Amino acid sequence: MAEFTELEGQDGVRMTWNVVPGTKQEASICLVPVSAIYTPIKPFPSMPVLPYAPLRCRNCSSILNPFCVMDFAAKIWMCPFCFQRNHFPSHYASISEENLPAELFPHYTTVEYKSPGEASLHSVLLFVVDISIIEEEMTFLKSALSQAIGLLPENSLVGLITFGMLVHVHELGFCAVPKTYVFSGSKDVSRNQLLEQMGLFLNKSKPITGVIAGVRDGLSSESIARFLRPASDCEFALNSVLEELQKDPWPIPADQRSSRCTGTAVSVAANLLGACFPGSGARIMAFIGGPSTEGPGAIVSKNLSEPIRSHKDLDKDSAPHYHKAIKFYEALAKQLVHQGHVLDLFACAVDQVGVAELKVAVERTGGFVVLAESFGHSVFKDSLRRVFQTGDKGLGLSSNGIFEVNCSKDVKVQGILGPCASLEKKGPLCSDIIIGQGNTSAWKMCGLDQATSLCLIFEIVKKDIPDATVQSSSSQFYFQFLTYYQHSTGEMRLRVTTLSRRWVAGPGSIQDLIAGFDQDAAAAVMARLLSFKMESEAEFDPIRWLDKALIHICSRFGDYQKDAPSSFSMSPRFSIFPQFMFHLRRSQFVQVFNNSPDETAYFRMILNRETVANSVVMIQPSLISYSFQSAPEPALLDVSAVAADRILLLDSYFTVVIFHGSTIAQWRKAGYNNQPEHQDFSLLLQTPREDADAIIKDRFPVPRLVDCDQYGSQARFLLAKLNPSATYNSDGPRPGGDIIFTDDVSFEVFLDHLQRLAVQ
Repeated sequence: MAEFTELEGQDGVRMTWNVVPGTKQEASICLVPVSAIYTPIKPFPSMPVLPYAPLRCRNCSSILNPFCVMDFAAKIWMCPFCFQRNHFPSHYASISEENLPAELFPHYTTVEYKSPGEASLHSVLLFVVDISIIEEEMTFLKSALSQAIGLLPENSLVGLITFGMLVHVHELGFCAVPKTYVFSGSKDVSRNQLLEQMGLFLNKSKPITGVIAGVRDGLSSESIARFLRPASDCEFALNSVLEELQKDPWPIPADQRSSRCTGTAVSVAANLLGACFPGSGARIMAFIGGPSTEGPGAIVSKNLSEPIRSHKDLDKDSAPHYHKAIKFYEALAKQLVHQGHVLDLFACAVDQVGVAELKVAVERTGGFVVLAESFGHSVFKDSLRRVFQTGDKGLGLSSNGIFEVNCSKDVKVQGILGPCASLEKKGPLCSDIIIGQGNTSAWKMCGLDQATSLCLIFEIVKKDIPDATVQSSSSQFYFQFLTYYQHSTGEMRLRVTTLSRRWVAGPGSIQDLIAGFDQDAAAAVMARLLSFKMESEAEFDPIRWLDKALIHICSRFGDYQKDAPSSFSMSPRFSIFPQFMFHLRRSQFVQVFNNSPDETAYFRMILNRETVANSVVMIQPSLISYSFQSAPEPALLDVSAVAADRILLLDSYFTVVIFHGSTIAQWRKAGYNNQPEHQDFSLLLQTPREDADAIIKDRFPVPRLVDCDQYGSQARFLLAKLNPSATYNSDGPRPGGDIIFTDDVSFEVFLDHLQRLAVQ
């Protein structure tokens, strides 16, 4: 996989097939779709940033790139997408083979263009804070928010809305006299009602200056500055409001839940930002500590006798509030995308808060989601800190992105699975088959960061092979990805990535296809596709779909004699793919019975925005073994890896587990690690902890750390991820090992069945 990782390091792209099946029929029998996982603003130290406007094809609007055919004498370039001949403008007059502009250098397949003009330097943040939580949680949340405010750039504009039974919009312009505008939580508030009640129709004629300059017509800078102020001006006022913030005072009967109008609060925030900053990058950061019970977007009634919806309720269509809430948040998502604003969600509660319903608004606006048990948990506190961190460890937040794609005429786009929304730009590139955000060749990305990754699903529409000589090197498909976005520095940038992939067809193409297969990218695409189908298709059986696909792939690309399972083998290019599919079948993306709808929505939202490397860790966790016998080394993700004298470090992306074998745990409890003569033991305990800290420090959202011992209750976090090669009904565990209490088949049994079916 090294060469595919290298390609990703150059362009931020991983493709399932790096040699593309060249006809519609050929592509359909490959089963893994022709797809690309693209990280639009992945940082590249050597990427050129060009200070001039790009040169576009006058027919298809694709941008000049290294694959264009040049006629230097006539000063003409030919577009590889539509074959249009274009004249170079006068400022390219000196172009020649020896004097090429950067965008034509063969190794600069990704370049960025910087728009001249003034940068918009301020970011706009509107905190929406739940106050229907217990006092202890209020203390944790206020402390975390105070720290976050201290990390904000001075010219950021900040606002505050709190909500419980009612919605309170806080005025930050006058420190001496705290003032709030109150709205009923039981019904939606229109934009005009909001503006009228807050007196924002006044003072229209005054000019807009200072940090808030550049706002659309309609509101004066004085009006906006009452609610959204530069962090440097309002830090004291904001902290004063937070200090005095109390739990929602409305009494709660013993048989009822708290009144919480999450939907109304987020809607008020969206309307306020839409009036003040339409079309400019802004974020609503919602901090929610319980289920919404009031007004639009409610997920459960106040009566404790009514349980919050489970997966079983959703399957049976017996969740009374679910579809109504989804409809409300879909409308909100549409409004936020139109305004160019992001919704971030920090959900911290032992119970569900409605992540499953809010998912559509968060995902389509490219927002973050963080799920934790408490506002005091390190998962929440450290993740919030990472959002505002700058430098190499920062997330590199950008906003207001528009993503476009261009491809050769024999390729169409079925859609994108990822954090974006369709701009409904229809045309010849759009496939009739729609997957995710489809039927368009342009998408809005209100918020994106350096790791945000989109999964593009392509359809090969070429019907036939022209002649027997098509396998020549000139048989190429071309793809161009354009990302126009506001860089974290405030300036507008356009990143252009142009790729070429050879296509093959016919009887001799199998070896070429095998050589170009990227099994890591394929596993990530199959996981996203599976999650999408589970959410959008009512009668979908995920296990059956995965197994059928895997049997067909093994049958097509395996090497075997018919009806002889023992003769079956696969190229190293495919050898780990069955293992990925085995772990995907057992993963939290497919097995939802042990998770709430909120947790499942959370896992899928993270999967849909992450890179290939991170997606693979979610599907098949990594396991490292530490012992006195050897240096730290990778271990098989199998119950046989468990040993009494060994420490295991499991990274399953959402959770990092440090697991101590029973002997190691006994020695630690006896305090041997504190004795000078047992320095080696102390070091053995310390090393996995340092490695776990390194993983946690580089990841967002921050994973949960579980420190456990063999036979302890939390050992389940490790055992649930291991291949159950020794179970309670097998021949018994290996001496000193462990068993797993499960009816799941082991990987060996799974592989045996797969081989028997593939060779039939």
